[in-house]
Order: sequence, then C-alpha cells, then structure tokens
Amino acid sequence: MKKVVECVPNFSEGKDKKKIRQIAGEIKKIKEAKLLDVSSDRDHNRTVITFAGELEAVKRAAFLAIAKSCELIDMASHKGEHPRIGACDICPFVPISGVMMEECVNLARELGAEIGESLGIPVYLYGEAAKLPERKNLAAIRSGEYEGLEEKLKDWQWQPDYGPAVFNKRAGATVIGARELLIAFNVNLMAESKRAVDIISGLVRELGMTLISREGKKVRIPGVFKTVKARGVFLKERGIYQVSMNLTNYKIVPPHEVFETIKRVSPGLAEVLGSEIVGLVPKEAILMAGRFYLSSEASAKEDSPQENSEKKLIASAVKNLGLNSLKRFNPKKKIIEYLL
Repeated sequence: MKKVVECVPNFSEGKDKKKIRQIAGEIKKIKEAKLLDVSSDRDHNRTVITFAGELEAVKRAAFLAIAKSCELIDMASHKGEHPRIGACDICPFVPISGVMMEECVNLARELGAEIGESLGIPVYLYGEAAKLPERKNLAAIRSGEYEGLEEKLKDWQWQPDYGPAVFNKRAGATVIGARELLIAFNVNLMAESKRAVDIISGLVRELGMTLISREGKKVRIPGVFKTVKARGVFLKERGIYQVSMNLTNYKIVPPHEVFETIKRVSPGLAEVLGSEIVGLVPKEAILMAGRFYLSSEASAKEDSPQENSEKKLIASAVKNLGLNSLKRFNPKKKIIEYLL
C-alpha cells in the first residue's frame, strides 16, 4: 500500500493574495506532494493549506512553505481574529493511508529540528508529537499568543523543543505536530453581541465556561461535547459572528450534531445563518450528515427510510448545514477522498 500523509499548515496571512500564492507555490515545487486546498479568511487573517503525498516529499514541501512564510510575513504588524503565535502558526501531519501515527510523530520532530536549526525559529511540538504532556494541547502552547511570546520564552518551562529560546520578532514561533483528522467547522450567526456568541461557544465546547453565581463565586459549567474546541469571533468584513470550532474526532462528534445543538440553544441569543468548513473534510462526515437529515425528513413525512445515493446524501448535508451561506461548497474540491 502506498504511504500517504496529509499536512495542514496554517499561516498568519489571509489578505495578501500574492504572498499566499508564493507560499503555496513552494509546495508545488515538490512534485511528489499534491496541493489539495488553499483556504483564506480575511477576518481571521489566516490561510489553511492542505497537501498530501509520501512522507519525505511532504516534509520537504512543508519546510519550503514555512521558510517562505517567515520571509514574507511580519508578525510585528499582524492582526486577526484567530489565535496565533507565528508566521507559520501550526503545521500538523495526519496519517491518511498506509501510515502509522508514529511515522507522523517522527516527521514532525525531524521537521521541527530542521526548522529550528536552519531558520533560527523557536519550535514547539504538540499533539501526538509532544515530548511533554503539558504541550500536547495546542491552546496551552499558544496561550498569550505572539504578543506574549517574548516573555514566555524567558520562562524555563516554555523553552522551545527546537531552535533558540530567543524572540524572533518577525517570524514568532512555529508549532509542529501530529494528529488524527480534524474538521475546522464554523457556524455563522447574527447576534446582538459577542457575549451571546461566547455563551453559545461555551455551551458546546469541551472546556465549557465559567459563570459567576449569585454568591459571587466562579462556577465551571461543562460543555456538551468532549471533542469540540470552540470560541466566538466577530467577522468585521461580513458583519456577522461565528462559533469557530475544531472537531477533533468527527466519528464521536460529527458536524451536524454540533450544528443542530447550536440551533437548539441559540433562540434568544442569536440567529443561525449557516456554516462553513475551512480546508477539507472527510467524505464520511458529510455522508453522516446527509443520512441524518434525509432520515429526519423521511420520519417527518412518515415515509420508510430508503437507500440514497452518495450524491443525494451530500446535497442534503450541504443544504441543511447551510454550507453555501458564505461561499459555495464544492464537494469535488472540499472532500478529501475526491482530491487524493
């Protein structure tokens, strides 16, 4: 079986199309690495690039793209809604076919060592590649973001895994890791305030939220889903809010379950406008949604469930999740299996 690994680096540039093309162009230089998707967001000021191929080719393409991003992106002037710590904020490797997680861990560590030595950038390892348990969680590494990085590097507990423990004002730091397939899923809302969206985010995410009781004590309220990370953001250019999420295990919590839960808890807080998937999505996640919605429609009509074609299931998922609400969702360009 051919070994295929996916790489999904996130870059802190979502506005300058020329810079984005230049970074993606570095990946195209490696013939054995196939560029699958480039998704940019101006409000987040972030671009997610997805490519795949055999291990060494993907590692080489990742190095070239990260090096180019550090050349083109000046973090000292970067502003955006999404948390970030560097020009190439994160770079995870994901096993796709014939690849063990341990091989992705080795790739992440090899690339981290090369980036740290060749580019002189602090590198942290996260996810399955983390060498320290407290660094497995990306949010912990990224706490304080770029603005707090200079002080963080002075703390002995946050010395980088590779590269100098010296603040790189232009490039920041890079976080490299290994993980399973993740879905970046955002639900679009019309709301009166960000506070309302923060409440919705707190209700659905694993971390939950903290409320103040009548006695003035802080009370932790657990979230509904254990494999969901979420935060509320305002998209200034579109004039709407988002619950911006990472679904870390879609087999446990698929997008349609989160979407329907947000619809249930939103009345009185916000109006659900639709959703979007940033980057690519596994086909099964979309088919799961299609089966759910078509089954619900059949039950409402008191019809007996029937077998539906893949095309019909996908169409139902796109319609009911509102995946075309911001820009057209093209299954041939958004579903991983159709691109490999």
